[in-house]
Amino acid sequence: MKRILVSTVLVLCCFVLQSTVFKAISFGGIVPNLMIVLAASFGFMRGERTGLLFGFFCGLLCDIFFGQVLGLYAMIYMYIGFLNGKFNRAFYPEDIKLPMALILVSDLLYGLTCYLVLFMLRGRFNIGYYMINIILPEMVYTILVTMILYPIILWIHKKLEDSEQRSARKFV
Repeated sequence: MKRILVSTVLVLCCFVLQSTVFKAISFGGIVPNLMIVLAASFGFMRGERTGLLFGFFCGLLCDIFFGQVLGLYAMIYMYIGFLNGKFNRAFYPEDIKLPMALILVSDLLYGLTCYLVLFMLRGRFNIGYYMINIILPEMVYTILVTMILYPIILWIHKKLEDSEQRSARKFV
């Protein structure tokens, strides 16, 4: 129950930060995607199922508040969380290279999927412009913010794991 409550608060805090604070300090209209950081982080920290659930709820929030089609972002984030969960066995808390690389690739896949669904299918074929002016700057900004946010997420994850292990020992 504690994990669910903390996770919900974390998702809501990141969503509020992304949609308010980072919108105010955006560079050229580019905002870091904290929802991808959360979905990817919890995916490779906790596994495929948790990544899928985190991705779904992060995407659903984005759909409700910003989406043009209900369920599109939920599906994209869900797949991102699930695919990052595949790397759960290779996750080591001390190593930051794998999480950074996975978040970078996840943001690239997110940008390309959004381009494909929201622009290319409507006849806008200028992928070079979209890549240089939207996808790459968002990737860079997201990675810079990830360097600050990921250690906080990791610390919260470790505290929750320790708490769960202590409570499990009480019942044994």
